[in-house]
Amino acid sequence: MRVERVGAEALDDLVPLFDAYRRFYEQASDEAGARAYLADRLGNDEAVVFVARDDAGRALGFTLLYCTFTSVAMKRLVILNDLFTVPDRRGQGIGTALIGAAEAFARDHGAGVLRLRTAHTNETAQRVYERLGFVNDLVYRTYDLRL
Repeated sequence: MRVERVGAEALDDLVPLFDAYRRFYEQASDEAGARAYLADRLGNDEAVVFVARDDAGRALGFTLLYCTFTSVAMKRLVILNDLFTVPDRRGQGIGTALIGAAEAFARDHGAGVLRLRTAHTNETAQRVYERLGFVNDLVYRTYDLRL
């Protein structure tokens, strides 16, 4: 398996993975919308995407990162916004490899934090994140204003 940073040239591989990721979070399938969304993010240099591939080149998973800043620490903050592995290959280290690529990217770009969120019910992912050194933030709460 290899992990590589990809751009818009990988949309054909990314779209089915991204659509499956959204379905995992109980969203309706929308491959056309997924293609447009990803094309915009990648075309406008608004996201960083890594894909894990098997030896035959099949896409096994992806992670999508957004870069921003933290004023308090005066450093870059990288948000690991999306992480997905195809169901039939889970438990084989693909997610760990993708997180490793995200961490390396964040370090290489001077980030002070690599942040992620997951559903309270996604206990499998929580165990992986904690094993890799992520800690649940007990200092700050996250609030959303739905628009």
